[in-house]
Amino acid sequence: GSVGLKEERVLGVFTCSRSSKVKPTCILTQLVVDESMKPYGKTYIPASYVEYVQSGGSRVMPIRLDFTQDKYETIFKKINGLLLIGGAVDLETSDFAKVAKIFYKLALKANDAGDFFPIWGTCLGMQLLTVLVAEKNLLTATPAENLSLPLDLTQEADTSRMFSEIPHELRCALTKEPLTGNFHHYGLEVKNFNASTKLRNFFSVLSTNVANNGVHFVSTVEGKKYPFYGWRANLNFPHSRHAVQLSSLMAEFFINEGRNSLHQNDVKDEELIYGYTPIYSANFSGYEQAYFF
Repeated sequence: GSVGLKEERVLGVFTCSRSSKVKPTCILTQLVVDESMKPYGKTYIPASYVEYVQSGGSRVMPIRLDFTQDKYETIFKKINGLLLIGGAVDLETSDFAKVAKIFYKLALKANDAGDFFPIWGTCLGMQLLTVLVAEKNLLTATPAENLSLPLDLTQEADTSRMFSEIPHELRCALTKEPLTGNFHHYGLEVKNFNASTKLRNFFSVLSTNVANNGVHFVSTVEGKKYPFYGWRANLNFPHSRHAVQLSSLMAEFFINEGRNSLHQNDVKDEELIYGYTPIYSANFSGYEQAYFF
């Protein structure tokens, strides 16, 4: 269930303005597994993720992996959504997976009670969402390393929340141009998705792709009942005009999802990421800069 550190470069997330009353976006920190990164901290968030959020004039609240259940429940009440990033960890036994499961269950309960709370998972984050929903790891080898692809949209994409309002020109480009960057070794095969009643009942498949080994895998999913979204590729790699436009629209989409949250904005400045300083990490990791915790 693990993937390489270089699977994620940058991703789009929904955010909120610091000057508004909208709550901050939380990013779940990723475990440090590479020996060269361990001297700097136990967990990290690539700075590119944070910079993407800041480019929209928004705030980021990192979630560490060593808090108590009560602390996570308190955090949940303050935020407008959760971003699950990529990395290289076990999707069932790691602290990353365990903490994500806590928020996943809180989000299910909240949404069932009419308390809107979205979750976005990219790359490993999407993999983890499928494991949480299926209650087992159904991933197989779907290698697509450093590969940009168009998306093979399904019929369900036409009426989806994620894609239905994309401009016609960009929608055409999305299916013909290599707008989505892939840096992964594992994924969910379409046949395995279809064989799982839990996954079929929970998610709509919006797009698929074919891996280097010819395996047909799921590349985008959207919750049927819940505002949970999975995106297999990186959102702003490559950097063509249409690719950047797509990334911006996905970020805007998730911003609007987060605005439906009714949680109270009582986050303290010291809880945000701005008290931390990113360090140059390109000489020992797949990222140019990273925040360590």
